[in-house]
Amino acid sequence: MAVEKRFTPVPTDPLHPAARALRATRAAMLAERAARALWLPVSLALIAAALWAFDLHTRLPGDAALWVAGGFALAILVSLGIGLWRFRWPAWAEAVARLDRTLPGRPLATLTDHQAINAGDPASAAIWEAHRARMSAAAARARAVGPKPQLARRDPYALRLVALTAAAVAILFAVPGQQGPLAGMPGAAGAAIGPSWEGWIMPPGYTDRPGLYLNEIERDSFEVPQGSRVVLRFYGAPGALTLEQSLDEGVRADESGQALEFDARRSGRIEIDGPNGRAWDVAVAADALPQITADGAMTRARGGVAEQVFTATDDYGVQSGEAVITLDMAALDRRYGLQVDPEPRDPLRLALPMPMSGARDSVTETLREDLSLHPWANMPVRVVLTATDAAGQTGESPPSTTLLPGRRFFEPSARALIELRRDLLWSRENARRSAMLMRAMLHRSDNAFLFRGAPAMIRGAVAFIETRLDDDSFTPEARDELAQDLWDLALLIEEGELANARERLQRARDRLDEAMERGADPAEIQELMDELREATRDYMEMLAEQMPDAEPEQGDQRDMGGEDEGQTVTQSQIQEMMDRIQELMEEGRMEEAAELMAQLNALLDNLQMQRGEGGESMPGGEAMEGLGDTLGDQQSLADETFEQLQEQFGDEGQDGQQSQPGEGEQDGEGSQPGEIGKDTEQALQELAERQRALRERLRDQQLEDLPGEGTAEGENGLTALEEANRAMERAAEALEQGDMRGALERQAEALDALREGLREFRDAQTADRREQQGSEGEQQTEGQGTGRDPLGRELGSEGQQGEMGSTLPGENPRARARELMDEIRRRLAERERSEDERDYLDRLIEPY
Repeated sequence: MAVEKRFTPVPTDPLHPAARALRATRAAMLAERAARALWLPVSLALIAAALWAFDLHTRLPGDAALWVAGGFALAILVSLGIGLWRFRWPAWAEAVARLDRTLPGRPLATLTDHQAINAGDPASAAIWEAHRARMSAAAARARAVGPKPQLARRDPYALRLVALTAAAVAILFAVPGQQGPLAGMPGAAGAAIGPSWEGWIMPPGYTDRPGLYLNEIERDSFEVPQGSRVVLRFYGAPGALTLEQSLDEGVRADESGQALEFDARRSGRIEIDGPNGRAWDVAVAADALPQITADGAMTRARGGVAEQVFTATDDYGVQSGEAVITLDMAALDRRYGLQVDPEPRDPLRLALPMPMSGARDSVTETLREDLSLHPWANMPVRVVLTATDAAGQTGESPPSTTLLPGRRFFEPSARALIELRRDLLWSRENARRSAMLMRAMLHRSDNAFLFRGAPAMIRGAVAFIETRLDDDSFTPEARDELAQDLWDLALLIEEGELANARERLQRARDRLDEAMERGADPAEIQELMDELREATRDYMEMLAEQMPDAEPEQGDQRDMGGEDEGQTVTQSQIQEMMDRIQELMEEGRMEEAAELMAQLNALLDNLQMQRGEGGESMPGGEAMEGLGDTLGDQQSLADETFEQLQEQFGDEGQDGQQSQPGEGEQDGEGSQPGEIGKDTEQALQELAERQRALRERLRDQQLEDLPGEGTAEGENGLTALEEANRAMERAAEALEQGDMRGALERQAEALDALREGLREFRDAQTADRREQQGSEGEQQTEGQGTGRDPLGRELGSEGQQGEMGSTLPGENPRARARELMDEIRRRLAERERSEDERDYLDRLIEPY
């Protein structure tokens, strides 16, 4: 295709029909190439001009402005040079080719072509001319092709848009009255639009209320929350617009005086004087103080946990709360160890629980905190609840007086130790008096403590006090360490040797009888009744362990106070009796409650433990026996761990009496409290290895065929075994670290979880047995004569002659065995016995 290189086709030119479209297309190509060549230097120039317009060069330190200006100039020149070097003027042929590509049939190429063959043939020439005429008409309909610079591909960071935005901002806001050299220039925006203003009111964020644009508010008055921020911007010559307001004491302004801010602290008026000025009456809604009240007095929950129900409200939501507890000295009985002046203590501050989600304009929650270890436990205190909102305002509840709830101790020796602990925490001046009283507790103390290791531990505590008093090292830290040891000892005396469920049940009954006789308060009665329920449940589970094949009979209820030896009673009926006793005591009918309590005691005393015979074995029986063995081994391991702890505590006490500071021996003899010798460390490592082996055995037993697969009881049992597994692992870690107290706590958790798992699996076995008997069509009958035990369970073919052999009437062989084991352990722990006797005792207990 041959195209003449000229700018404008003449009328005789074949391309004359598309001349206008060709000229416009070529101009678009010129603009396109110019934009590609100049966009970068122009963008840099606009950015530099905007920075200069806003007076940036006067804000830079030293010669920094010159360096910045030089950098911009160099970048502009380099980018301009590169752009001009790449620029090419668009040729006419390039415009023809671009336009022809947009037309169907390429008419411009046809108009510039010539007939190559058969040009002399009239018919062929006529066809060619007709074709050219059609192409000429198509060319006349051509439209110019616009520029396509494709700058986005060449400017990935949108620098050109940044430059345009900066230039627009400079033109709009660098006006007279504002900073920058463009202010006051002829033709500036300020001169064109005259003085103007903008205003906003932004409420505090915690109100969740939208902001207001003052220019759009047509009404004369409106309301805003207290603390809202008012922002005004004046444009134009300084002084053309003025502000008068009564919402705040003062107005904060920038250097030019055109940007104003203040807070809406009180109701008042905002008035803008000048062209297009406005005025409004603004009502400021005050942020109310949060309110908090205690719903009743602080109460004692089970285990001595303090509970305080409270309600807090605020118009925009409560953010946090706190309970501030101070000792009520006026109501305190200042006798015995409390006669001396107390050591100063900061008020007890407890964070109040708040909901994690949802509205907090009205919050009702319960504070639960175990304060038994605090020095003020069971002392009169004053409680003040505080609530804080998002604005920082704080509201308080009226002070209330109460006894700070804490754990109760019922054993006299444990209660005495807790009182001595309280005296020590009250003031260290009570230390010598406390040591003297502990020595008095040891006088003729044979069989005075339920926990046989208590005397040795008390002697160690006395030595701990006297040694440190002699060398003036009884510091607050040492006092707190001793207080923790006394607390642990009191817990051991209170609960540590409840070797079997029968003893625990008897103790719970005795405590409840004592509380009923002295008219205890309802909270204490509730706690003791809960303890009796748990002890009764554990005792009846012990009966089930003695007769694993027997099934409780849910027969008709008989007279529980009768003399019939063959009467039938179920655990649910016993629970109903205890509920009735508690109900009578709450109603003040103490005589009836005591009578019913006597009937319950007689009923529990008449329960006999027998082992039934016969019956088919149920699935999981072998696995249950394995779990029982694991429970026994875990109990033995816990006993040995406790013996190690007792031995360490006893050694510390003897060292404190016999050795002077700095005269300790090696391998743990004469070591300071909290340290262990090499022999003890080796023993703990052996215990840790046995604990891990026992955990692995339990893990294998979890994979065996256990009762109740697929039932709720079976799932609960597996969950309990998993908890026992985790507790065993933590116990092993504690033993490896030398933390015997922590190991004992974890081992106790493992024992509780194992017992719970066995209980669930027994329930599953009972359910399976009932289902099996129901499918076989067996009829359940009430217990009669010697065929059933007092729980209504079948005894087997030989009545009371089961696997128990020739057991003495009323004698519990398991309880007797435990008593013998406890006695052997007690004698083994006595250091004054000869080595031969201790070896003999050790051989007796080793197989178990």
